[in-house]
Amino acid sequence: MSGHSKWATTKHKKAAIDAKRAKSFAKLIKNIEVAARAGGADVAGNPGLELAVSKAKKTSVPIDNINRAVKRGAGLLGEAVDYQTIMYEARGPQGSALLIECLTDNKNRAASEVRLGISRNGGTVADPGSVAYLFARKGVITLPKKDLTEDELLLSVLDAGADEVKESAESFEIISEPQDLRAVVDALDESHIEYETDDVEFVPSMQVDLDADGARKFLRLVDALEELDDVQNVYSNAHLPDEVLAELENDD
Repeated sequence: MSGHSKWATTKHKKAAIDAKRAKSFAKLIKNIEVAARAGGADVAGNPGLELAVSKAKKTSVPIDNINRAVKRGAGLLGEAVDYQTIMYEARGPQGSALLIECLTDNKNRAASEVRLGISRNGGTVADPGSVAYLFARKGVITLPKKDLTEDELLLSVLDAGADEVKESAESFEIISEPQDLRAVVDALDESHIEYETDDVEFVPSMQVDLDADGARKFLRLVDALEELDDVQNVYSNAHLPDEVLAELENDD
């Protein structure tokens, strides 16, 4: 979900790791194809492609797959690649809201599969605009805490444009405006601070706490949506408190 899963400790029990890895590779490959189509196959002269390739390498996508995707996207293999980005909105358990981002070459297929995935897994398709206003597009960087303190992290990234640092039990999350994301990443690199993910995401303005029953239904809904080939990201304002996560960990 949204490039990194806030519920990874729970979800790793619910799906085969290899299947998730293959799905992740497919999404990264699609991003490379789109960037190459938009700006050409020259990585040095196409910032969007350079970023997409960098993310794929960071996730260990094989270099042959990356090179093929660049050529395919740029039209060098004689294949037409034409993807559209489409957003769908939904309501989940206990008043939670979801934004489903699709990258598809078949709008009708994507619409049908997403609607089916929502309705079959306890969600409700929402009218356009009824959920989107709860989210803002932001740059989001996640990194493990290790021995790093919040003050040390703030010193490294505030001047680069970071708006906020959120701390959780095992990680930090740095929030910035989308246009400042690259500068914040560069600041981390200069400070030799390792990070796990850096993406532009839809961040909720407020969160909705779920109880254990709602959390189970929510995770089932998100899993079903993320399994769809056309779905690139699922964003939500659902929050699973620590005690709820602990209860889910005890589920079979």
